[in-house]
Amino acid sequence: MPEQAMEDSSPKEEGLRERKRRETLHRIAEQGLKLFLTQGYEATTLDAIAEAAGISRRTFFYYFKSKEEILLAWQDGGFTETLRAAVLEQSTKQSPLNAVKNALLELTVRFQADYKQTKVIEHLMCANESLRIRHQARYVEKEQAVFDALCQMWPQPKRQPALRIVAMISVGALRLAIDNWNRDQGKRPIAIYLREAFAGLKSEIGKGVVLD
Repeated sequence: MPEQAMEDSSPKEEGLRERKRRETLHRIAEQGLKLFLTQGYEATTLDAIAEAAGISRRTFFYYFKSKEEILLAWQDGGFTETLRAAVLEQSTKQSPLNAVKNALLELTVRFQADYKQTKVIEHLMCANESLRIRHQARYVEKEQAVFDALCQMWPQPKRQPALRIVAMISVGALRLAIDNWNRDQGKRPIAIYLREAFAGLKSEIGKGVVLD
């Protein structure tokens, strides 16, 4: 009975396939980054990445559409969707701005960033015009993810313009924190810079916004 056999083995097989998919994805990204560092981004070919990862060129395109996507994967690492989920986990008994701030703080504590690796990736992305544009676009994606989450938590249509502003300034605070962390060469945890960024925001806005 083929259908019965498929049904019995499906959950286990799907779990195995998903694990192999993640392992292959990580291997391709890891080998790609290594080649970018040793050969240079422009000089590294897709064929070279595929060979280093032990896959075919066709398989490469199943996971990534271009070299750019490898660097973008390292830069974001699924953070945008994780941020959206983290905001949704927050209580609506606090202000929207506090909800985003606390979600970001939880994530920066949960995911400790590697300064040396982050600096290398940033250098590679800034050296290429197309990558610089995509790099900036990722922050817009984060703003949209935060905005979508806030709209789910506070669904009143009249609040949407203000919630969009909250999303924009929250991601702006994150960018400032990352910039300052890079400036100081990762000497302190990003969470400290994030707290400082939101504290500065509170100081400028005044008492009209409560940031606990």
